[in-house]
Amino acid sequence: MENVSSSPASTGERRHAHLGPAKLSTRLAFFIAGFGLACWAPLVPYAKARLGIGEAELGSILLFLGIGSVVGMPAAGHLAGRLGNRAVVAAGAIGVVLCLPLLALAPNGLVLGASLFVFGAALGGIDVAANMHGTEVQVRARQPLMSGFHGLYSVGGLVGVGAVTLALSFGVDVAWTAGAASAIVLLCLLASLAGFLPTPKAAQAHALFVVPHGIVVLIGAMAGLTFLSESAVLDWGAILLSESKGMPIDRAGAGYAAFALAMTITRFVGDGVVARLGNLKALAGGALLTAAGIALAAWADDSRVSIAGFALTGFGAANIVPVLFTLAGTQKAMPVGYAISAVSLLGYLGVFLGPALVGHVAALLTLPLAFGLLAVLMLAVACLSAQAVKA
Repeated sequence: MENVSSSPASTGERRHAHLGPAKLSTRLAFFIAGFGLACWAPLVPYAKARLGIGEAELGSILLFLGIGSVVGMPAAGHLAGRLGNRAVVAAGAIGVVLCLPLLALAPNGLVLGASLFVFGAALGGIDVAANMHGTEVQVRARQPLMSGFHGLYSVGGLVGVGAVTLALSFGVDVAWTAGAASAIVLLCLLASLAGFLPTPKAAQAHALFVVPHGIVVLIGAMAGLTFLSESAVLDWGAILLSESKGMPIDRAGAGYAAFALAMTITRFVGDGVVARLGNLKALAGGALLTAAGIALAAWADDSRVSIAGFALTGFGAANIVPVLFTLAGTQKAMPVGYAISAVSLLGYLGVFLGPALVGHVAALLTLPLAFGLLAVLMLAVACLSAQAVKA
C-alpha cells in the first residue's frame, strides 16, 4: 500500500503547517509597522497646535522621523543577523509603544523631535526585520508570500489612520487615543513572539553598515523610484485633483483612497499572481501599469478618470516592492540582512525626498507634468526589471 504521508502533497502540507506560526508572526510585524506609522498622521495637527509652531518649524521637526529611520534601518540589518529578527521586531515595537503617547503629549519641540527620532528608528527596524523574516519564511515555503505580507502593512495603515481619526472625531482625548494605539501594538507584539523562526547560528558580518554594491544598488534604486511615486500620490494626489481637475477640496482625498484600497486588495492576491507570472513579468508588468495609471491621473480632464488612474497606479505598484525585497533576499552580492536594510534605506529615500522633488518640479513646470515625469521614471523601472531579476 502507498504511504500517503510521504507524498509530495502531504510533505508540502506539513511544511506549510509548520510555517503557520512564522507566517502569522511576519504578518503581525508588518501590521505593527503600518499601524504605528499611520497612527501618527492624525496626531500631527494636535502636536502643531499644542506647541504653537508654524509650518516651517513643524517641517524641520518632522525631519527627525526620517533621520531616525535612516539610522535605524542599517542598524536593524546588523542586529537581526546577530540577535535575530524577533529581537529587532520586539525592540522596535516597544519603541512604538513608548513613543506614541510621547508624540501625543510632547511639551516642546525638543521632546517631539527626540520622540520622532526614536519612533522613526523603531519603525525602520521593524520594517527591515519583517522583510528579512518574510524572505526566510518565503524561501522555506517555496512559494511567493511577500505580497501578502506587505498587504498586512497596508491593512495596518488603513486600520491605524481610520481608528485614530474615528476616536478623535468622537471626542476621545488625544492621550487616551495614543495610549489605546500603543496597547494594540503591544498585543500584536505579544501574539507574534512565539512564531518567529530561530536565529541562524552563522551570524553575518560584524560591520554595523556595509556600503551597498552590485545588484543591490539597482534593486534599491528601483525601490526608491517606486516609493517616490507612491509618496507623490499620498502627498500631491489631492492637490492634483483639487487644483488641476477642479474637484471640490473636501472630496479630493478620494484619489489616494482609491490608490490605497486598490493596493491593499491586490497585495492579498499578489502572491498567486507572482507565482503564475514569475518575478520578471510581475515586476515589469506592475511598473508599466503604475506608469499608465500615473499618466492617466495626470492628464485626464475628468476627475473621475483621474481617480481611476490612481486606482490603476495602486493595482500596478502593489507587487513591485514585495518582488524587489524577494530579489534582495535571494541575491548573492551581499549578506541578506545588509541587502534588505540597504534596499529599505534606498527605498525610504524615495519617500523622504519624493514630495519635495515633486513640489520643485511642479513649481518649475506644472503639477500634471511633474506626475508625467513620475510615469517616465516607472517606465525606467520596467526597463530595468530584466537586469534585476537575472542577477
